[in-house]
Amino acid sequence: MKPTVIAIVGPTAVGKTRLSVEIAKAFNGEIISGDSMQVYKGLDIGTAKIADKEKEGIPHYMIDIREPDEPFSAADFQQNVQYYIDLITSRQKLPIIAGGSGLYIQAALYDYNFSNQRRDEQVTKRLEQELSYKGSAELYNRLKKLDPDQAAKVHPNNHRRLIRALEIYETTGKTMSEYQHNQIRDGKYNPIFIGLEMDRTLLYERINKRVDHMMENGLLDEVRKLYMLGFADSQAMRGIGYKEFIPYFEGEQTLDESIRLLKRNSRRFAKRQYTWFRNKLHVHWYTITPATIEETFGKISGDLAGMLEGI
Repeated sequence: MKPTVIAIVGPTAVGKTRLSVEIAKAFNGEIISGDSMQVYKGLDIGTAKIADKEKEGIPHYMIDIREPDEPFSAADFQQNVQYYIDLITSRQKLPIIAGGSGLYIQAALYDYNFSNQRRDEQVTKRLEQELSYKGSAELYNRLKKLDPDQAAKVHPNNHRRLIRALEIYETTGKTMSEYQHNQIRDGKYNPIFIGLEMDRTLLYERINKRVDHMMENGLLDEVRKLYMLGFADSQAMRGIGYKEFIPYFEGEQTLDESIRLLKRNSRRFAKRQYTWFRNKLHVHWYTITPATIEETFGKISGDLAGMLEGI
């Protein structure tokens, strides 16, 4: 029997961290952070890491396991998450993944094999040359015709993913979507996805207030420290909550503009997260408001009890 894993998903700032603790307490669970930025030490406020007192004694994993200048790929994420799922399951406890990137969570739970399809350097080089003299629009339109589902997940300016998707098709005769669908069908876990959603206006207000709260709690000093330590060009500093302040430190924009961009980027990220989970995974969705959080969490626990009994 495949191990059962609970994954709590939804847009940023909707309440996933709090729900994960409530579920862990109710169902003898332990929590794996699904946020690929929370793996970095020193990135605390901007990634909204859970405070020790908020954990309520529940073990948490995948937090503070990398230095800010260390790379962390989807394959690294997959390997670590699967290790902790197996560890938690071996102790007869329920693994719970809290939040994170949809693609990363999907890759971990459905065991994407990142090394199975090796790159064809000749095809990659040719596609890169095409990109340089034809532009990304032409290659993106080609991908839309071949694999519209994958094209919907790739921004035209994300040249690396655009080329990789076309390379997969040219070297295997299968689209990236077909490749991923086969891996989902043969996944090694039994995942139950619990999704939280909120009225867009309420969510955006919540995101804006959260950024203000982060600033009051020292986000600027946190980012400045990382910048002064020489991490400006690191992968860790490319995340939302950090990259927006680098132009401020370099005298290229005002602090107010950096905060405005952080709020805007956070709202856009929330929208992308919601759309991705809506379209790509079978999620049990629950709508919450600030006034109905406790009631909704109670309903989720009751529904989840029924789901787990049926396994």
